[in-house]
Amino acid sequence: MMEILDIHTHRLDAQGALISVDPRQFDPQPGRWYSVGFHPWHDIGTLTTADWAVLEQCAAHPQVLAIGETGMDSLRGGDINIQATAFLRHLQLAHAIGKPVVAHCVRTAQRLLNVRRQAGLTGVPLVIHGMRGNERVAQLLLDSGCFLSFGPRFNPAALAATPLDRLLIETDDSQTPINEVATLVAQALHLTPQQIKDTAKANAQMLLGQPTH
Repeated sequence: MMEILDIHTHRLDAQGALISVDPRQFDPQPGRWYSVGFHPWHDIGTLTTADWAVLEQCAAHPQVLAIGETGMDSLRGGDINIQATAFLRHLQLAHAIGKPVVAHCVRTAQRLLNVRRQAGLTGVPLVIHGMRGNERVAQLLLDSGCFLSFGPRFNPAALAATPLDRLLIETDDSQTPINEVATLVAQALHLTPQQIKDTAKANAQMLLGQPTH
């Protein structure tokens, strides 16, 4: 069975991971799993009809288990309304094909949730990747049904507020190995690294429903 421990990385050679790529650079390799989407930092306002068509085509690929990384960032990435519109299009696609969304969320938690709610898409599972917000933000996201993914840097109170059945771990673009991330999270929660790894794998399996071949 293929197990995913690292729910979000940009390393194309990562094993046991969900590799996030721009659909225009999607080049699936045997034995690897992907999420595809347009990052809010990357010229989100210049996307063409053809670009969106490429995303839709890639999203249907059997090795693509999620949509993203997409989302919103109040500090970077241009006009927030354009980011919101692009995020909505990713949500609509995810809803249409029955896959979760890996979301980038920097000081935009309430707005991100509002976009999903106002579109009537609260049933689309959201993974908030690289969770570094405080406990209040974590609770807001958890109350809306989100999964929270923690990397090597995190707010300990936000981590402590996260139920184990909503906990995921990741490397993103850091050089910290995923096993070390598991150790850091385990130490903060007074659990063993193996408990964290088992929890993260089980949650990823449930969320992604990835094939077992």
